[in-house]
Amino acid sequence: MVSQRCKLRVQEELAILGLGYNRIDLGVVQLLKKVTTSQRKCLKENLSSSGLELMEDKRSILIERIKNVIIELVHYTDDLPRTNYSDYISNKIGYDYTYLSNLFSEAKGIDIQHFIINHKIERVKELLQYKELNLTEISHKLHYSSVSHLSNQFKKVTGYSPSTYMHQSQKRWNNLENM
Repeated sequence: MVSQRCKLRVQEELAILGLGYNRIDLGVVQLLKKVTTSQRKCLKENLSSSGLELMEDKRSILIERIKNVIIELVHYTDDLPRTNYSDYISNKIGYDYTYLSNLFSEAKGIDIQHFIINHKIERVKELLQYKELNLTEISHKLHYSSVSHLSNQFKKVTGYSPSTYMHQSQKRWNNLENM
């Protein structure tokens, strides 16, 4: 689960099946009682029709937890922690970072650091679109060492400098408005 919409969808399905829960977090549901085989099958099918997946093996669940911690941190936290990401992820999930990193890389074909970078760049794109913050403020907010570092990383990931990206984005927006 990545968004509030996903959480709400899961809540709806649990209510339909009469399954009580203690909490629903990103990627994790804590149920009050054991689920029957038919309830599990129904839940899996109904979630799948909404584009969601019911994960049952511990490895997939752990990988999803890693992704969710990173996504929540980058996209939904106003102030990123001052500790390094490896310590943050390790503490949040409760496993050794090396183990998590190897597991994630093996399963996703990308290391955790690149996954974080990709999401930080997506966040930069969002912030640029809102036009509420300038590049210096975005750089500070996302804990880049400098605007230059952010710009270099942005270009490496997107192929564009932030200003070129904004110009292209504005052009696309104007074209859509003129249609």
